[in-house]
Amino acid sequence: MNDYVLSCCSTADLSKERFAERNIKVIYFHFMIGNEDYLDDCGESVAPKELFDRMGAGEVTKTSQVTVGEYISFFEEFLQEGKDILHISLSSGISGSYNSAVFAKNELEDRYPERKIYIVDSLGASSGYGLIMETLADMRDGGMGIDSLHKWIEDNKLRMHHWFFSTDLTYYIRGGRISKAAGVIGTVLNICPLLNMDNHGVLTPREKLRGKKKAMKRAVEMMCIHATDHEKYSGKCYMCHSDCYEDASELASMIEKNFPKLNGSVEIWNIGATIGSHTGPGTISIFFWGDKREE
Repeated sequence: MNDYVLSCCSTADLSKERFAERNIKVIYFHFMIGNEDYLDDCGESVAPKELFDRMGAGEVTKTSQVTVGEYISFFEEFLQEGKDILHISLSSGISGSYNSAVFAKNELEDRYPERKIYIVDSLGASSGYGLIMETLADMRDGGMGIDSLHKWIEDNKLRMHHWFFSTDLTYYIRGGRISKAAGVIGTVLNICPLLNMDNHGVLTPREKLRGKKKAMKRAVEMMCIHATDHEKYSGKCYMCHSDCYEDASELASMIEKNFPKLNGSVEIWNIGATIGSHTGPGTISIFFWGDKREE
């Protein structure tokens, strides 16, 4: 049996039950809404619907990453049990959590020189990051050792595609990903920008589409272009949404129709508090394995 720990941050946006079922250990980010601090604990402290309702009512959210000290405490529990660690972090393109985890690793390696601690920058986020974790769990459960698994994810992480759009530009403007002027014009013209995660793990606008129907259609076209084997793609597809399940379900049906060899139905997840604090309501994302993300 492989005696190592596979872990990630709560920003992988799966459910607490799924993480437990797959034996993936999770460390929680933090967020604030109103005047209260919470753990981003897969919607347990603040349910997704409540979060986005409160944001829509004007409450301000703030997020904070996991500290070096928290990583040390999290990792040390496993090291004391004599286990090695493969930790996959949220993209360094949108968070400093990867650097914090590396600092923790460097300190702990001095205390536990006999143990292996691998820290991998996923260059991904939300349920695309979650799909990476499930794929790694499949390989671990199939008998792959920590060294081989570490090499595999480093070699393949840029094959995880993230494509998403939003019907509400408010939080993209606030976060500086869309200029205020472009956001005002986009709102008036009902523009849904299509974005993806680039090869540096940075959220990057790609196209401006008028209306969510066109955005949905273009997202499916991007999957046709980039997915492994194109329309014959036989891997898994995950989606996530921020308080727009009906639209997400419609897009999932479109994907299943266009990709008849999918490995199971499209799985739809909630965008968690950390990522959702920056997207706001109205965002839909699709994730799949495909060609390597390039510049």
